[in-house]
Amino acid sequence: MTLPRRLRTLAVGITLVSVLVAISAVAVIAVGVLVVAQSTFNRLMIEAGTPAAEAQAMFDHGVATIFVVAVAIAVVISIALAIGLAALLARPLGHLADAAERIAHGDYGARVPRTGPVELASLADSFNQMAHSLSEQERERRDFIINAAHELRTPLTNLQGYLEGLRDGVIAPTSEQFGSLHEEAQRLVRLSRSLDALAENERPDRVAVCQDVDLAQAVRLAYEVARPAFESKDIAVEISIPETLLVHAEPDGLAQVLANLLQNASRYTPAGGTASIRAESRRATVTVSISNSGDGIPASDLPFVFERFYRVEKSRDAARGGAGIGLAIVKQLVEASGGKVGADSTDHSTRFWVSLPSP
Repeated sequence: MTLPRRLRTLAVGITLVSVLVAISAVAVIAVGVLVVAQSTFNRLMIEAGTPAAEAQAMFDHGVATIFVVAVAIAVVISIALAIGLAALLARPLGHLADAAERIAHGDYGARVPRTGPVELASLADSFNQMAHSLSEQERERRDFIINAAHELRTPLTNLQGYLEGLRDGVIAPTSEQFGSLHEEAQRLVRLSRSLDALAENERPDRVAVCQDVDLAQAVRLAYEVARPAFESKDIAVEISIPETLLVHAEPDGLAQVLANLLQNASRYTPAGGTASIRAESRRATVTVSISNSGDGIPASDLPFVFERFYRVEKSRDAARGGAGIGLAIVKQLVEASGGKVGADSTDHSTRFWVSLPSP
């Protein structure tokens, strides 16, 4: 791999610094050997009866020569080690620079091999995690555009068809036709409100105002609102909630979370099916789960059910599946209160759970 110019400069810099360190060390040793040691050697030799000239010659021939050879070997080894160290650091950084450039040009599949020292390997892991997050965000952005266009196109196409038929006299202006037009308009209104909610919850300056909330009362109120939807399909609902169970959350946000999950359960439970609402306290958290009978969610779809516009029904049956934004709003609101959401499913049942901190 050809290193970028800035990395070649780094390699040269590391080599020069290492050589300077080696030279400084050699200089210190040289002063000690050639000045202090030589003086001490000559003094001891003279005290032992050796002439000064002979003592100096002995020092030059022995210690000085060996010292010069040792210094030369040390410098060569120092340069070699410096070059090796520079290459060891520059190569992973070169991979990192190449991958960063690819990502900057839109290639979010770029990854960095995990090589080099522990610190650089950790940097590579962090970079790869960031690249994966960017890739997921880009996928979600594309899906959002495609799905939003689809959700808008369907009611607008229906409205356009009805209005053109009424204008041309092909369709008689009956109350049923106006009812269909009103339903399509309401669908657009609901979609607009859901998108507004998503945008509002994603505002960086939004601060969740949490307080202690009686979860049992919140569940009862939410169920009373959703009761007609369950009763219209003869769905038996079992509620198992302690009389008093406090959670720390946004009151309005918690109400919306419960409303969305109950609406989801009533929508996907077949006529004559069953549903349940349960809650339990676990140390510093309270978990509330809403389960329903009916077709399960495939395991491959479970990780994505909280993404905006995601629906298991690929046919996008709007009458049953809504706009596919409710669970995304649930995730936003719960996480804003410091909680977590999740889902699990079998072939004949599905359970959504919400875990919130308790005071």
